[in-house]
Amino acid sequence: MCAARKKREPAQPARKLPGLIDAHTHLTSCGAWEPEAAKPLLERAADAGVTNICTVGDGFDECVAAVNLARQFDELVAAVAIHPTRAKELTDEVKAALATLAKDPNVVAIGETGLDTYWIDKSEDCADIDTQQQALAWHNELAIATGKTLMIHNREADELLLDALADLPRAREVMLHCFSSPLEVATEAIARGYVLSFTGNVTFAANDELREVAKRVPPGQLLVETDAPYMTPVPHRGFRNEPAIIGHTALCLAEVRQEPVETLIGHVRETYARVFNLTLQ
Repeated sequence: MCAARKKREPAQPARKLPGLIDAHTHLTSCGAWEPEAAKPLLERAADAGVTNICTVGDGFDECVAAVNLARQFDELVAAVAIHPTRAKELTDEVKAALATLAKDPNVVAIGETGLDTYWIDKSEDCADIDTQQQALAWHNELAIATGKTLMIHNREADELLLDALADLPRAREVMLHCFSSPLEVATEAIARGYVLSFTGNVTFAANDELREVAKRVPPGQLLVETDAPYMTPVPHRGFRNEPAIIGHTALCLAEVRQEPVETLIGHVRETYARVFNLTLQ
């Protein structure tokens, strides 16, 4: 939301890394609402070694577009929800439509939902925390009813979110997307069995603590994502992010974890398949 203006031209990928996965991206926010617009993005990703992508909708229209794209491309799956900052949009009519959409076999997760206190005082349109918590509880019920992963957004709401998740019935899997919280939050999340998904901010020079978190996450609880078009990794900050450049984040994580990038990719593929209940080729 409200990200700084990005250069429109694509950044350059890292060296080709076969088997890469992008566990959370926003193809619609990259301008790909229709298959023809998605094709060049997916072709660049494939050239960089990316084999599987989960595209996410933040509002109902984006959710519909994400599912339609996933129906068209074998490498795509979708996640659907109303973003916590937009939780006021979760009317009874939208709930009914989302519940139907969530049953689509191309939908693998309910998200991103969660809590966000950052925007409450900065945007009149942002839902208040009570509305966000009610939306989180409803999305959690949907995840349980459909047997799908709960995909969580968290911005400056660590304690509130951990308390909320502890009070809710447990979804099959809980994925903390764009993990950016302190080590003590990560320790609790890992102990609960949550999956932590890292994006380009793990490459930023100032994020030493986040790299320490990434070092400590067990292999079966770690995913890699772009959150495109946001969170562009070093060395391409200032450019629009996209799935093709996820290799920069993967290489950083492999270095931090002191393991070959091929090992990291293998573990991520296993975790992605388990979390989203997929069989990968």
